[in-house]
Amino acid sequence: MAARQFFTDTDISDEAVRATCDDATTCKRFATSKSYWKDLYIQYFVRSVGERKAPEINRGYYARVKGVNLLLDAFIKKTDCRCQVINLGAGLDTTFWRLKDENLLPQKLFEVDFPAVVAKKIHYIKTRPPLSKPIIDVHSTDSLLIDAHNLESDRYCIIGADLRDISSLDEKLKKFHLNPELPTVFLSECVLVYMTPSQSSNLVHWAAETFHTAMFINYEQVNMSDRFGQVMIENLQRRQCTLAGVEICQSLDSQKERFLRTGWEHADALDMMTVYSMLPQDDVARIEHLEFLDERELLQQLLQHYCICWASKDKLRLGLSQVAF
Repeated sequence: MAARQFFTDTDISDEAVRATCDDATTCKRFATSKSYWKDLYIQYFVRSVGERKAPEINRGYYARVKGVNLLLDAFIKKTDCRCQVINLGAGLDTTFWRLKDENLLPQKLFEVDFPAVVAKKIHYIKTRPPLSKPIIDVHSTDSLLIDAHNLESDRYCIIGADLRDISSLDEKLKKFHLNPELPTVFLSECVLVYMTPSQSSNLVHWAAETFHTAMFINYEQVNMSDRFGQVMIENLQRRQCTLAGVEICQSLDSQKERFLRTGWEHADALDMMTVYSMLPQDDVARIEHLEFLDERELLQQLLQHYCICWASKDKLRLGLSQVAF
């Protein structure tokens, strides 16, 4: 008789967090099918458009994608592409392919996620030529490393790791030729909130300690102490998904403080309603005509409970503190 396997609360919560990767990709797939933005590659990760998503969800993802990309692209342009990108908890993100198509590919783009998520992504890349060909196109040697939980090419690297284990993360990144001397930008979207405050602080402190010129772009919840925030927390808890770091999501100031206390020189934060109002308004007008929005108040509430916080340190004096909306 097989030994009974016991699952801890952490195991169950980690599995629920991994499921949010699929949720986000499905939502992005639907929004792109409605022409909120272009993503030629997401179809290879999620074949079916799936069930209809509410217009406020589509606009929320539009603001998220456009807001994060605006800051990321600004950083890359400041360095003339002589930089690294490290996408933490990347899931099935398609940023590598977008940056290649837009001639904004950094010297190397790293992605880190749970090994189970990474295994799924690598499988898709191996079996779908529209994903694998662009990687091969910018790879100059014969030795492209690819196994179940890691992919390494000249310009793109995917690593299976637990972000809560800093020493293992550091070791794996260096094994795959991370360069601490290069300007480096970190991306994190709804990732730190699933870690305890001490775990996320350790991660952002490691990032500040390791790189002398860097930016950290973090998208996640904010203003979570009001009733709307409590309902969000309860909905996630019903899916056994615990927001372990929610206390840092109380305000824009608490979001900035996490970075300013851990070695970052400069930090800014805006809620997504503000970001939405600062995106190019001709494109905002275009997407607002795609679907009728019945309740604008619900959109406002939703966007006021998410934010982008970005922090920088700038030994090379690239002007990173001026990167903004």
